Amino acid sequence: MAEVVDNFDWDNVGANSFGGNYSKEERARLEEMYAGTLTTVEEEQVVRGTVVSVNDRDVIVNIGFKSDGLVPRSEFRDLAELKPGDEVEVFIEDQEDANGQLILSRKKAKIKQAWKAIYDALENDTILEGVVKRRTKGGLIMELDGVEAFLPGSQIDVKPIRDFDIYVGRRMEVKVVKINAAFDNVVVSHKVLIEKDLEKQREAILNNLEKGQILEGVIKNMTNFGVFIDLGGVDGLLHITDISWGRIAHPSEVLQLDQKLNVVVLDFDEAKKRISLGLKQLTPHPWDSLPQDLQPGSRVQGRIVNVADYGAFMEIVPGVEGLIHVSEMSWSQHLRNPQDFIKQGDVVEAQILTLDRDERKMSLGIKQLTEDPWTRADFGGKYAVGTKHNGLVRNLTNFGLFVELEEGVDGLVHVSDLSWTKKVKHPSEMVKVGDRLDVVVLELDVQNRRLALGHKQLEENPWDTFQTVFTAGSVHKATITEKSDRGAVLELPYGIEGFAYPKSLAKEDGSQPEVGEALDFRVVEFSKDDRRIVLSHSATYGAGQEEENSRAAKFQKKKPSAGANAGGNAGEGKVADLKKAEKSTLGDLDALSALRDRMLGNEQGENNG
Repeated sequence: MAEVVDNFDWDNVGANSFGGNYSKEERARLEEMYAGTLTTVEEEQVVRGTVVSVNDRDVIVNIGFKSDGLVPRSEFRDLAELKPGDEVEVFIEDQEDANGQLILSRKKAKIKQAWKAIYDALENDTILEGVVKRRTKGGLIMELDGVEAFLPGSQIDVKPIRDFDIYVGRRMEVKVVKINAAFDNVVVSHKVLIEKDLEKQREAILNNLEKGQILEGVIKNMTNFGVFIDLGGVDGLLHITDISWGRIAHPSEVLQLDQKLNVVVLDFDEAKKRISLGLKQLTPHPWDSLPQDLQPGSRVQGRIVNVADYGAFMEIVPGVEGLIHVSEMSWSQHLRNPQDFIKQGDVVEAQILTLDRDERKMSLGIKQLTEDPWTRADFGGKYAVGTKHNGLVRNLTNFGLFVELEEGVDGLVHVSDLSWTKKVKHPSEMVKVGDRLDVVVLELDVQNRRLALGHKQLEENPWDTFQTVFTAGSVHKATITEKSDRGAVLELPYGIEGFAYPKSLAKEDGSQPEVGEALDFRVVEFSKDDRRIVLSHSATYGAGQEEENSRAAKFQKKKPSAGANAGGNAGEGKVADLKKAEKSTLGDLDALSALRDRMLGNEQGENNG
């Protein structure tokens, strides 16, 4: 047991111990020597230190400062075998916290060093290696030693990338292409590394390229007009028309992305570095292998691949097409739109009409597979004059309408044969395309394939009855429907029309009636053959009666015979005018009135002479 010194002077401990006996000069010199053994450090610096000890929470690191620093153990997860004596780089966060402790960070040291490496890589055009962490909109996010960098989808590879997910977790070499220091953004590229590797290969391909050369490539992109093929560093276009001998709507019908295939060089533009490729040219043309037993008259089946205004193209076998002209689709002489007969994609049967293997042309017909209705033995009897039928209105014209009685059999209904009573200016006033119409055959010309049809002839001629109702001198109520300088059109009972001259319209008080007004009219003239009724309102109250009677008498005057006045005189002109008048219809009343005025004027001049 140690001996206790009873006479120890505790009052002089401070003065006699721990340098208390040093003079001021000696103390200053010793403090300077001690400070020289310590490292001068600054915050936010990366320094190298030595691991002193390791526990579950912290790693104690000596950086030569007056005290050791603490680093969270979690920042050394990548160094599972970390032990005292190992050297590590750390970042000085705080020289002395509230507890007087030096705070260090290995994570921030790594990030600072990573940024330095990134800036050096951009300046010196060097390569960095990182790990793809995740995909993002438009590309991938990589980690370069703790710094996140953006790898755009267009910079991943020289060919378009459709699935970014396959790159997640991979280590990749990249080059820094852009740094935004304000936002700490880094953009990198892997494509530039591949392009350099491919540059020599591309030059070799282009230098040795020749027309007719067969190359192997991979489909890298697909469009509506064709596919782009990677030939090993250089791209070529395989146009849709050079993919298959047959027609295709889109390359995806026969090809797929990333497919490897052989193609032939069709053309090469050295200045523009454009290469045109072909696939179908590697197989024989289908026309060369067309069976010899296919001849005009043979029946074939195929698919309609295109419909034009003039006809449709039918594909017999892929690459072999024939034209079905619209006139060969139906026996009908009234040509229509091919779309009325056939649609794209239809599978139909046809007969070969002409075949030229040298020119690779073929014409086909559909109507030849059925009998021509005009040559049937029973045709003349079925469509004899007077027979009645019901047909489909196919087309309207100014002069009439065409009615289809059966496939290939059309007939014309003239506009004048639509109604006995109505003044029809255009067939659309009574029917429209697609309507069904009852008709009767008026004329049949089998040799010229013509049918004249009538609609009004299905009813009795009402003018047989009208001549007993609208007798000369009889008075009827009529409504003015139209007025012109030549006169007025009147609507009479039973739906028929009459005509009144301007002088015959005057009312008893001298005023003129308006359109829509209903008045009494006296029949001045009636012609069953011409379907013409001339009336007068003024005659109902006696005015102008003498003039109207004279006008009627002169018009009803007997016509000269064809042989009279053969030498030619004024009477010969009258005969011609009267013949024209006989052929006039109710629709020609305006012209008829002028004709009558001219005739009566000539006659009056002769009498005065």
